[in-house]
Amino acid sequence: MSLRVPVARLGDALPLMADVVLRPDFPEVELERLRTEALTALLQARDQPRSIASRALAEAVFGRESRYGRPQTGDAASLTALTVADLRAFHDTHYGPAQATLVVVGDVTAEVLPALETAFGGWAGPERATPAAETGRPPQVRERSVRLVDKPGAAQSAIRLGRVGPSWDDPRYHAGEVMNTLLGGSFTSRLNDNLREQHGYTYGAGSVLRRYRVGGLFLAGADVQTDKTAEAVLEFLKELERIRTPATPEEVERARNYAALGYAGEFETTSQVARRLVEGVVYDLPDAFFEEFVPKALAVDAPALQAAARASVDPEGIVIVVVGDRPKIEAPLRALELGALEILTVEDVMGPAPSVE
Repeated sequence: MSLRVPVARLGDALPLMADVVLRPDFPEVELERLRTEALTALLQARDQPRSIASRALAEAVFGRESRYGRPQTGDAASLTALTVADLRAFHDTHYGPAQATLVVVGDVTAEVLPALETAFGGWAGPERATPAAETGRPPQVRERSVRLVDKPGAAQSAIRLGRVGPSWDDPRYHAGEVMNTLLGGSFTSRLNDNLREQHGYTYGAGSVLRRYRVGGLFLAGADVQTDKTAEAVLEFLKELERIRTPATPEEVERARNYAALGYAGEFETTSQVARRLVEGVVYDLPDAFFEEFVPKALAVDAPALQAAARASVDPEGIVIVVVGDRPKIEAPLRALELGALEILTVEDVMGPAPSVE
């Protein structure tokens, strides 16, 4: 839960926030309203190639049984089945002071502590936090495969490539961030230069290392011209292979400077600082984690960047998801012979269309 308020009104706002935290209500009418909104969002997502591609990739990389492979937004069946009793039971089990951290960022001093104590000091709950369900490290993708999701009449093809990536505690964290900056994490990255500037296949291409508590996701992608789908996939694979080879000193310097100099921009507002502190709590990061980023990023050299790339990127062990107009893109994709190619429908990926009243 978050609250953003002028410092002068903090004393007035805290009791309202505390009332929601300590005494939440789950009225039936609100559940029905939110259920309708969620089902409507699912219905809309079925028409969005990006949403379809994201869901298909997560399931293909992590598996349907993994929490990382299932959509946080649920599906029609799970959303329809939820009851107020389910919500209250979940809240009673997982929400309490024993597993809560209060983060305050702003023009305040320790003098704010008594007001926080007054607002939240009476929060009662179990003395011990409910243990989180254990999640083992997801098994890595070992072979390259292609999943083509037919979206009849799609104006573009949504291409996503992914494999299990590193978690927050990866010893190559800083090298990995610099590596991804060079590969696809900036406008001047190799992927964007190749697919946008050189070939004109897309308005933008990129990559990211999404880090979870256990494992993560390496993701690269772009939305490209339908008639250039196969060519774009090949260029992606070329860049994923090239990042595993030594980068030039100039490229390494540019990437590490970009990563380091842009880091301060992630701490400009109180909300940004709070979000980072919450990350530190949720992922058990060392106290000096954020303070050390810039000097450690600037220390990354070409061998460290290459080692990070080889640990996180493998064009031979990756899932390729393409969402587009099947009659126009299937034959060129098959001709590439990139691995097993599976044809899916939107319903295969998104499930039956929800009924929204």
